[in-house]
Amino acid sequence: MKHLTLADLGWSAHFTAQIADDPAHSTHACRLSSVARDRLTGLSPEGEHLLVPPSDKTTGQFAVGDWVLTDPTGQKVTRRLDPLTELTRRAAGTGAERQLIAANVDTLGIVSSCNDDFNEARLERYLALAASAGCLPLVILTKADQTDDPRSYVRRAERLSPLVTALALNATDPEDATLLAPWCKGGQTLALVGSSGVGKSTLSNALTGSDVATAGIREDDAKGRHTTTARGLHRTRAGGWLIDTPGMRALRLSDAREGVDSVFSDLDDLAQSCRFSDCAHETEPGCAIRAAIEARQVDADRLNRWRKLQAEDARNSRTLAEARARDKSFAKLIKSVKQDKDRYRR
Repeated sequence: MKHLTLADLGWSAHFTAQIADDPAHSTHACRLSSVARDRLTGLSPEGEHLLVPPSDKTTGQFAVGDWVLTDPTGQKVTRRLDPLTELTRRAAGTGAERQLIAANVDTLGIVSSCNDDFNEARLERYLALAASAGCLPLVILTKADQTDDPRSYVRRAERLSPLVTALALNATDPEDATLLAPWCKGGQTLALVGSSGVGKSTLSNALTGSDVATAGIREDDAKGRHTTTARGLHRTRAGGWLIDTPGMRALRLSDAREGVDSVFSDLDDLAQSCRFSDCAHETEPGCAIRAAIEARQVDADRLNRWRKLQAEDARNSRTLAEARARDKSFAKLIKSVKQDKDRYRR
């Protein structure tokens, strides 16, 4: 890898402003390229560094793509800089933790394919994630060579939200992969998300020149197998950065109400014209959304998907807020017990 500047790595005025009180610290800035259970790996103009988090933090509090500051030895992280964008979800399983997916992503590449994997509800979920994080959404539809009308899939994706830019391509064709270069050049970061088997690793190989193992999809149900097992930040041939992520079986949104409403901005705008401010868009008189459905200007399924995402986000956000409140109360209890012990010893 050639000598890189901070700008090559994605540094911007957003991060410079955070160290304005001590500009010398920029010489000890690293961008995280991988996050493991016990260590971090970062990139700086001086090269690659193995890092350890501060003693009061775990690696789970950092994300691939993060900018961090280190001590003078370049071995220990002293500070995580506030990210420009941050992709998060409620962790899979029964836990109530907030999980970092990636940070400082300029464009979220939502990868689906021109077959049975194409799913409006799943795409809307990823679009809400991008909007809530502040990323530009790019829908990448692979396997365009395996359908007679790839443009029909592009139109279906573009109808989901005015935010969407969509393109169809053949991930195995190196020439097609270069269509993504505008989103991952000049220090820009593109992250790829989507189901397993839709071609994320194939695209990653083409964009970065790496050789990540790939696997096809099952022909009977268009389901794929996991090939990428960990997130990583990789230099692209175009001069930017790519974050490839494992296929996510569950993307549970939280704290994403604004993102959800921005994806469904057409319905949100209609709702402002309802007769009642608390309209549930069911049987209320003067419901603008119901009128649009009856006039076949709005698909009833789209209303149902909007409601579902709103309810899920509210539920997950409430669960996370309650978990944070419990953690805060427990911390106060521990502090109180320690203070009582100190007074007793005196």
